[in-house]
Order: sequence, then structure tokens, then C-alpha cells
Amino acid sequence: MIETPQSFVTRQECEKVTYQNGFRRPHGEFDGWQRYSSTTAQGSIWLARDTSGPWLLALDHAGVIAEIGIEASDAAGPGLARFRFASLPMLYGVMPRIYELAASLPDAPLLEFIHRTKNLPKTTEAERLVVQRVGQNIFRERLIKYWQGRCPLTGIVDKPLLRASHIKPWRDCDNDAERLDVHNGLLLSALWDAVFDGGLVTFDNDGGPVFSERLSERARASLHFDGPLHLTDKHRNFLDWHRTKVFEVKTPTVTPAD
Repeated sequence: MIETPQSFVTRQECEKVTYQNGFRRPHGEFDGWQRYSSTTAQGSIWLARDTSGPWLLALDHAGVIAEIGIEASDAAGPGLARFRFASLPMLYGVMPRIYELAASLPDAPLLEFIHRTKNLPKTTEAERLVVQRVGQNIFRERLIKYWQGRCPLTGIVDKPLLRASHIKPWRDCDNDAERLDVHNGLLLSALWDAVFDGGLVTFDNDGGPVFSERLSERARASLHFDGPLHLTDKHRNFLDWHRTKVFEVKTPTVTPAD
């Protein structure tokens, strides 16, 4: 049974967990559920507490629900899905990932791009390049959030060594929604980015690397990885394009003889 209305202690804990994790806009309580939203992430979250102890979280962002990686409960309440946590630390443990996903999944990057470029001139090539750089910076920022600040292959977290790798390149995308979709990107270390962008490696539907025959054994040996990529169906759709249009298609660079 949901604690209704919330006690002072429960309400204070709800405010702390949401404020510390990006959802800082309170919208009041309804049937024991406190609703919060964010100025930098999509969707709303609701928090409640069962009178027997467990904490409850409700979400209305379908993309977050699909990728959060935890099983929904049968609890009744607001949103599209509800989740039960035996303790407050367990709830705290999942909140950063919820915010990262809510801040990076479509259409959050696109909406930010539209907002930040709506007053920028786009007449000349130089002006269009400025707009493109804004989009690429937004894409990188959101990709870093989505992949939790690390290359998913190597675990490298040093930002100067991380590249926001488009699966389907910016110039080949059909629209800005594709260009800014985080599922159209991988956060790769510099070496992995170079071979991926150059069509010397791609990934199968299980996230495992597929190397080009043009890649030397020595180069392959340098491409260490801890395990396969964790992919969604949206990633797989973009990678299908990469396998067809980029992998093994690009002409190798020929170094002139001395």
C-alpha cells in the first residue's frame, strides 16, 4: 500500500534523490506519488514509498524504460512503468542512469540543437559550418552521457582520447534527427574511432567487432577490447547501413614511395 499522503521524512528523501540526480522541478503529490521533471532531460518521474518499506519509481519516457535494464513491477500508479526498490540506496544507484538516458535519448539532442541554432544565420557556407559545429558538440555531449563517459570497448574514460563516432556520418544523414540521434553514435577511443570511420572495422548485431582483411594483424592486436558493445535495435539499424556503405567500401590510403 502506498504511503498517502507522504510523511515529512519520505517527502524529504524524494526531494534529495531527485535534486541530486537532475530532476529538480517538483510538481506536487498525487495519491502518494511525488512528480518531478528536469529542464535538461525529457519526461517525468514519480517517487512513492510503500508502507511496508520499499521505494517505488514511475517513468513515462518509453526510451528510458526500454534501456534502463531493470524489470518493471506490477505496482499500480502513474507513468508507463513502475519499479520497486527494496532500499533507498538501491534507488539512488539507478537514478544517475535514468537521468543520463533521459538527457540523451531522442529527441532531447535535436530539441537542444533547434533551440541553440534557431537565431543563427545559415546563408553562407561558413555560417552553416558554425551551425554544424553546434550540432556536433551537442551530439558529443549527449553521447558522453549515454555511454556513461567511457569507451564501451576499452573502458577508457580520458575525454581527450574519446571520439563521438557517427555510425552514419553527418553528411550522409537524411535529416537533423538522424544526425543527433545518440543511437547513431558510439563513444570510441581514438584508435577505434579511426578504424571504424575508415571502414576497417564494423560490428555485428551482437556488438562484436568484424575486422577488414585490409587491417594488418599488428593493427588488430593493438585494438584491445573488454567485450562486445551493448546495442539496441536502433543501433543495429544504423550499423546495417555502416556495414553496407562504409565497411570495406572506402579506398585504402596509398602512401607514396620515398
